[in-house]
Amino acid sequence: MSYSTAPDRPGIRIVVADDQAMIRAGLRLVVESEPGIEVVGEASDGVEAVSVVRRLRPDVVLMDVAMPRKDGLAAARELLADPHPSKIIMLTTFDTDENLYAALRAGTSGFLLKVSPPEQLVEAIKVVARGEGLLDPAVTTRVIASFAHRHEPVASPRLNDLTPRELEVLRHLARGLTNAEIAAALFVGEATVKTHVARVLMKLDLRDRAQAVVFAYESGVVRPGAGTAG
Repeated sequence: MSYSTAPDRPGIRIVVADDQAMIRAGLRLVVESEPGIEVVGEASDGVEAVSVVRRLRPDVVLMDVAMPRKDGLAAARELLADPHPSKIIMLTTFDTDENLYAALRAGTSGFLLKVSPPEQLVEAIKVVARGEGLLDPAVTTRVIASFAHRHEPVASPRLNDLTPRELEVLRHLARGLTNAEIAAALFVGEATVKTHVARVLMKLDLRDRAQAVVFAYESGVVRPGAGTAG
C-alpha cells in the first residue's frame, strides 16, 4: 500500500513502514497532528518499504524492525546504501540490544520504542530531519556499552584528523549530550559546537551523531564504565 502527495510541498515528508495497519494509522494520526509534517507514503513490509522510499524520497522513514518478506534492518541497510538516502528511525516493540545496536551500526539515525509518547515521536522526527541523530542516552549508551564490552576497541587512523577540541566534542557526543549541553561544558557558544560537530562528522565520514557514538566506543575514544578514554 502506498500513496503520494505533491513532492514540492513544504515541511517534513514521512514514509511509515509497518506490517500492522493499525500501527500505521496511529503513527499517521500522531505525525499529521503536527503542522509541517506529512505522511506521503506507507509500506506494509520491507520489500515495499524499499520501493516506496526510493520512489517518494521522503525526508524521514519510520521503519518497523520486524516485518515480513524483508525485515526493517535489511530494508534500512539497502536504502542507506543509496546516494543521498532518507533519514531512518527504527521502531520496535522491545528495546532488544541486538536490534538496536545493529540499527545504529547500519547507519540509521536512531530508534524509538512504539510505546513512546506521541510528543517524543514528533520531536524525534524534527531532530532527525535537522540532520541530528536521535539519541536516548539511557538506552543508547547501554546498548553500545554492552556490545563494546565484548570487543576490544580498535583505534581508527581517522582520529588523527581531529583537533584536540574536536576530539573533546566527540567524547561529549558519545555521552549523548546535546549541542546546548556540550556548549555549557566547554564554555563556548552553541553555534561553535554545531560547527565542531559538523567537522567531526565530515572528518570521520559519519552520517550523524548516532554513528558518532558507535564510532567513539568502537575506536576506544570512550570506554564502557570508565568515562572518556585518554
